[in-house]
Amino acid sequence: KKISFVLDYILYEIVYYALGGQSMIEDIILQGKNKCALVNKNCEVAIVTGGSRGIGATLVKKLLQCEMTVIIGCRNIEAGLKAVQQIREEGITKGETHVYKLDLESMQSVKEFANEVLKNFAFLNLLVNNAGIMFPPYHETMDGFESQLAVNYLAPFYLTHLLMPLLNKKEASRVVMVTSCAHTAAKPIHFESMNMKKNYIPSAAYAQSKLCQVLFTSAIDRQLRERNSNVYVLAVHPGIVNTDLFNGTSLKRIFPWVLKLICKDVDAGATSVLAPCISPSWHKKGGIYLSNCTVTSPSKLAQDVELQKELLRYSLNVLNISTFGE
Repeated sequence: KKISFVLDYILYEIVYYALGGQSMIEDIILQGKNKCALVNKNCEVAIVTGGSRGIGATLVKKLLQCEMTVIIGCRNIEAGLKAVQQIREEGITKGETHVYKLDLESMQSVKEFANEVLKNFAFLNLLVNNAGIMFPPYHETMDGFESQLAVNYLAPFYLTHLLMPLLNKKEASRVVMVTSCAHTAAKPIHFESMNMKKNYIPSAAYAQSKLCQVLFTSAIDRQLRERNSNVYVLAVHPGIVNTDLFNGTSLKRIFPWVLKLICKDVDAGATSVLAPCISPSWHKKGGIYLSNCTVTSPSKLAQDVELQKELLRYSLNVLNISTFGE
């Protein structure tokens, strides 16, 4: 069993390097398509989770340039305020910002954040589920979920559910799931052991959480279309971007200079995310997976309709939700 575990661990490392290399090549080939013109979105309201650093902070800057009101959800309020201050010091005076506390390791915190938004805003045009973690040691949240499963998938699922009343107030509102090509490394999901506690491999749990995001995108958007909802859900892979997310990886520990040399810069990654947020090209289009501002196909597993439905049932059950968005 120990040998099998070690082999699995090594295999995931190899698969991740292969996926990373493939994604980097695609980023280079498609860099000419990775563009998104800023559009005036005055009077529109957006939420960006994890908007205090990395891709999230750069995305906030771009949305402010579109004259949007942007709500930043982050664990550290001071970090969020500092990010806003830095944006303003760069000379960007457009838009309006609000910073609310949001800890995605706590479903209670997610609920409190959503209640704060519901109390202070009458509608919502855009929700960007951007915050995430990658390759941490095994840890269960206070709700009993493996941390990557909670932060990357279940908390965004719950937040989207809670904010549906505001999203439905406006025509063609968008929910954008910031995911990863790493979802293609995921193995078939075993719903009875979602925490992967036995023989935990951080990269395997990360891949599973990203697969869940892509499955959710298709499952929920299809359900929303059946309801004639105003909300459209899209998934986006920002590319291999050198952010703090890589801090737990062996590549960052051993060859930190490699990431700086070959990765997309943060602005390019944020541009990939910006497109499904504001581009007219994706108006009233959901259930799609984007990379470099281009529609692409996710893994075959991510396209499995029965798996999508089973994940939806699992998610509703563990979060004690009877009907999504109601």
